[in-house]
This record gives sequence, structure tokens and C-alpha cells, in this order.
Amino acid sequence: MHASEKLMHLSSRQLMAFLEVVRLRSISKAAECIPMSQSGMSMLIKELEDQIGARLFDRNPRSVTLTDSGRELLPVAQRIVQELRDLGSAIQGTEAAHRSSLHVAATPMVSMSLLPDIIREFTKSNPQVDITLADADVHAVRQSVLDGDADIGLGFFVKPAVGLLRQPLCRFRLMCISPPVSNNSLHVSSRTWSSLRDLSLIGLPADNPIQSLVESHLATNGEERKQRQVVNFIGTVIAMVRAGLGHAIIPSFAIEECKRHGLQISMLTTPVVNLDLYLVSRRGTQAKSTSLDFTARLKATAAKLAAPNPKIHTTRK
Repeated sequence: MHASEKLMHLSSRQLMAFLEVVRLRSISKAAECIPMSQSGMSMLIKELEDQIGARLFDRNPRSVTLTDSGRELLPVAQRIVQELRDLGSAIQGTEAAHRSSLHVAATPMVSMSLLPDIIREFTKSNPQVDITLADADVHAVRQSVLDGDADIGLGFFVKPAVGLLRQPLCRFRLMCISPPVSNNSLHVSSRTWSSLRDLSLIGLPADNPIQSLVESHLATNGEERKQRQVVNFIGTVIAMVRAGLGHAIIPSFAIEECKRHGLQISMLTTPVVNLDLYLVSRRGTQAKSTSLDFTARLKATAAKLAAPNPKIHTTRK
């Protein structure tokens, strides 16, 4: 093997042993400092000399001193070991920064209704964690998690998706919302699916999982699929209903927002249809500790949000 090729096989362990012997001018003291056996230290130096192709130390009973070859190797060994240490520090810093950041993607209504308070409280108790929130439609949330741009995603993922792990956070009912009326006392009533046949319904896009569920139950109850006013987000649906442009079927997750706008709210029965809010993460990845802590807080808050059943007024439609 050519001398230059032998040098390619030098190990950081050999170079660090070499530097310790130089610093302490003793193989035995260097072995104690690393620590390792004296024979192991001697073997490392011998291997290094064999690969360099020259003797590095002059040995005498009291100390060791560098040869000319050893003096030539010294600055090179110092530079290589320092660069390796710098690289290790940089990697640790990058990993620490990665562990102290959390990227969350969520559908707009979830982002607006659930996450701001949780992020505020989590940041108070974890000031070292930098949280970013991306609000997007359910398909963009899914893709963001799959691409690794988001650590976790939140939305109504009705069907499993390849590459994603789903954790149900809490369950909500489907409800019908209608424009405000002057004498509305904000009671939550109930109505059957069959009573929706003659209503002008505002919907989400056909490929939205919530809308897919809604359409399947409308069809089961004799509602023919027809042209609807379609918007992309639940927040827009609520605004359209508030303006008197139609009615809509959405999850009770948004009930407080609907109350705030004075909408008529009817929980749907015959049948009662539930919808799970899911947290998703990319399959096969190790969850960060910050992600686990945030998820635990999210689950506790979401459970409180879904726990109380809305008090339903006896008036039925």
C-alpha cells in the first residue's frame, strides 16, 4: 500500500493518543488520562507509527520526546482533532436546536379555536422551545407532515393515510348551523338528517373528508347530491351562514365560534354522526421530546373541549 493511502487509515483515536503522549511526555501517564491500559496505549502509538512509516518518539526510561517525523505530524494531528471536536460541537448544537423547535400544521378552524391558548401556555412553561404554526387545508397538513416540514399535524383525518400515524384526540358530533334569527336565545336544538332535504346547504370541497362524510349521510337519508355553494374553510362556511346565504353541516368543534356569531345550532340525529379530531405524525420517525410534551398538553385540552355534551333544547325539527 502506498504511504499516502496508509495515512488515509489514521483514526481519531490514534491521533488523540499521540497528542496525549506529546502533552504528558509519557505513555503511561497518557494511558491513565484517556483512560486505557499502558499496553493498549503503546499499541495505538505503534499502529500509528506503522501507518506513518516512521518512528514518532524517542523513548527513554523517564520520558519520551518527539522525533523529526513526530514534530511534522504534531500540527496536522492538532488540526484534525480540533476540527473533529468542532464538528461534534456543531452537530450537537444543531441537534439541540432541532429538539427545541416544534413545527405544527393544522387546519384553519383547529388553528384558530384550539391552538393559540395551548401554544401560549406551553411557551410560558417551555420558553426554550420555538413553536411555529402553519394553518392550511387538510391535504396540505397531511403533505407537510409526510414531507417532514411539520412534526405533527391536526385535522379531521377520516381515513388512514399511507405513511402517517393517527392518534384520535377527541370526538365531535356533526351539527347543522343556520342563519341568526332575531329571537334566537342561542339554545342548541336538534334535528334529523331527513329534515335537511329542502335546505340550501353551503359545503366544503367534495374531496374534503368532512364533506365526504356529510354527503354520504345526506344520500342515505334521500338527499340527492346537487350543486352547492362550496368554500374551502369552515371559517368561511360560518361567515356565509351568518350572512344568510344558506345552512351548513360542520363538526361541533366549531360550536363556540358559531355561538359567537349568533347562529342557530341543531345537533343532527337519526343518526348521530361523530367525527374524530386526529393528531398525525410521520410513520417511522422518532418523536421529539418537545413534540411528546406538546401532544400531552394538547390531548388534555382537547378532551376538555369535547367532554361536555352541548345542552340541547327540547325543540326538534
